[in-house]
Formats: sequence, C-alpha cells, structure tokens
Amino acid sequence: MTSPTPTLLVIAHGSRDPRHAATVAALCARARSLRAGLRVEAAFLDFNAPRVGQVLDRLAAEGAHDIVALPLLLTRAFHAKADIPAVLREATARHLGLRVRQAEVLGPSPLLTRALERRLYEAGLRPGDRRSTGVVLASAGSTDPEAIAVIAEIAREWRHTGWCAVRPAFASASLPRTEDAVRALRAEGVRRVAVAPYVIAPGRLPDRIAHGAREAGADVLAGVLGPAPELARLLLRRYDEARAGAGKLTALTA
Repeated sequence: MTSPTPTLLVIAHGSRDPRHAATVAALCARARSLRAGLRVEAAFLDFNAPRVGQVLDRLAAEGAHDIVALPLLLTRAFHAKADIPAVLREATARHLGLRVRQAEVLGPSPLLTRALERRLYEAGLRPGDRRSTGVVLASAGSTDPEAIAVIAEIAREWRHTGWCAVRPAFASASLPRTEDAVRALRAEGVRRVAVAPYVIAPGRLPDRIAHGAREAGADVLAGVLGPAPELARLLLRRYDEARAGAGKLTALTA
C-alpha cells in the first residue's frame, strides 16, 4: 500500500498503566477525524506495543516510505534529543528508501494553554474565577535544564493572561513538588488554587501530581490533557510544519 501523503507516526513514551496507551489511541483517532485521508499510526518507546521499530518495519513492508515521526512530548528533553532519533536511524538503516522526518515536540504552544484551560473549566472553574485563582502548572519533571526552563517560561507567559498567579511544579527530578507549590500560593494569600497537570496521559507521575494536589488541599484539580481537540489540532500542525521543512526536524535516509 502506498500512502498519498506522508504517514503521521505518533511516538509516545509508553507506560505500564493501561490508561496511557488508551489515551494515545484516542488522541490519534481524534487527529484522524480532523484530517480525512491521513494515515495516523501510534508507536511506543517502552512498555507498550507496538514499538517504534516494529511499526516502521511494517510501514516499509507496505510501501509507505515517507513518514513524519512526531514525538508525543511536551518539552524537548532526552527522549526527543536522543532516544527517538536513535530508533529512527536504526529503522532507516534496515530499509533502503525509507524517509523519516522527525517533527518538533508539541510544546510550547498556545494550543496547549488552551487545552489546559479547557481542563480547568471542565473541573469546575468559571471564566470569572480567573483573577482570584492561582494555578499550579504541574509537569512530569526532567533532568534536562532546557525542559525545566521551558516549563518556567510557560508559567510566566500564562500568568499574563489574567490569572492571579501561575507557578510551575514537577512530579519528579525537579522542585518544587505540586503540594509545595499549592502551599506556597496559599501562604501568599491566594484565595483559590487550581492544579493543571501539564501531562498528556494518565500514569504514575500524573497520579503523583493528583496526590500532591489533594494532600495540599487544592480547590480544583484538572484532568490530564488527553485527547483534547486542541492537542489533536497541534499534532496536525506539527505534522504540517515537518512536511513543509519548518522547525527542527531530522531527515533520515538509509
């Protein structure tokens, strides 16, 4: 089978939590519904099947030789810089003529902050609550300084859209933890504190964020981004940018 346009290969990290793979599947389904005729495949780096190499082998066998590989990541940390390029290089070395372009990671993007606000409003906040609400932007965390700096900058920029305060927090690797950021906002006199998980799918680290929010008495705990329509549109935007040669993408050929 030959694809009329490049296949979109969404590469997720993977998790032992079955909710992770189900969320990735739902997000890919939403992207397909927004772009008729686009072939969207999902693959995982670890824990879940199919793995990235398996999907690329199958696509090559089917004659789908033009691929846009999109890391399902919110920051450009180790997986986007090292793991994913390595597995893509291995696949192209196995298949003569296989062309794989690595798209940019999802964040930062205004579409992501819109998705965060969607989840906050779904959790019970009202648009009129904005000026009296402090938000904890809770991400998974990373040892990569670039990724940490990006989260801090997103929090600063989001604060300027009318929230009382926006503070970054991390479930692992970095500080502060979610519960500490909630308590810090309380200590500053913020009346209402909401926690917005800056994560795509459920799993161990998102559960840690939720536990910290509840332990510290946050007023509102939003859901993970999941298959939000803004996220699906962002997948397609990164796909289109990679096809057009914009942004930092990697062209890999055997």
